[in-house]
Amino acid sequence: MSIPSPDPVWAGFQFGPIMIHTYALCIIAGIIAAVIITDVRLRRSGAEKWATIDVALWAVPLGIITARFYHVFTHMGDYFYPGANLWNVIAIWDGGNALYGSLIGGAVGIWIACRRLGIRFFAFADALAPGLLVAQAIGRLGNWFNQELFGLPTTLPWGLEISSSAPMFPGGLPEGTLFHPLFLYEMLWNLAGAALIVLLGKRLTLGSGHSMALYFIWYGLGRAGLESIRIDPTSDAPLGIPANTWASLAVVAIGIAIFVIQTRRHRTQPRSSNTNVAMLTSREKQTDSVQGGSTRT
Repeated sequence: MSIPSPDPVWAGFQFGPIMIHTYALCIIAGIIAAVIITDVRLRRSGAEKWATIDVALWAVPLGIITARFYHVFTHMGDYFYPGANLWNVIAIWDGGNALYGSLIGGAVGIWIACRRLGIRFFAFADALAPGLLVAQAIGRLGNWFNQELFGLPTTLPWGLEISSSAPMFPGGLPEGTLFHPLFLYEMLWNLAGAALIVLLGKRLTLGSGHSMALYFIWYGLGRAGLESIRIDPTSDAPLGIPANTWASLAVVAIGIAIFVIQTRRHRTQPRSSNTNVAMLTSREKQTDSVQGGSTRT
């Protein structure tokens, strides 16, 4: 028994003059799922219907750009060498969009959009947390179609088949070698995390920023574990540790910091202040405008 990989012909198809890549379709499907889940949760906090789309118009493009740059600059040897085709730097359709990079650009986009719309940043982030994990789970299917994101060889019955002609197939291993299906492990881990955040939100009183903090901690821990068995020979590895492992540990630390800081903030805020409500009050909008300058048009 084993898990087969899709035939390479399923990695993309021609639609007129345009080449449609399955990897991109998985990413788009994940974005749509995240928007729907986030909007449902955000409306429960008092936001307008489909305000999430307005935020996504800022967050998604910036997230895609920074995801690509993060991948490129943690795999420098793949893109910068004598005779390299520098256009490959922007070839996102071939795979290589780092989640940690997308979090940076996405966070900036969310912050900009939330200021423009008058939505509390952490209210939106908390609404997004489970939807983001679902989106990542769906997006990992794209790695399956591309025959990438797999781990060390294994004899387990759920080992993943990788074609020996696939670009990521490790040299020196015989054809028919099975690998840990990291894309599947991460899918299951992410879906479990999304369910956990929703369940804790129903059973406990999570404060502002806590759901997003749990996202960081959950995803960072899982990703750090998976990176320990991942085959990614061209990744940069400061001090012998892969860049994504460093990033995972940093994400866990950020999650813990957010949880602690937001918990302390709740204890010092007036009882009349409800930071779980999505929309800023008129007074808060005026204060934000004075301190940071209005960004509205």
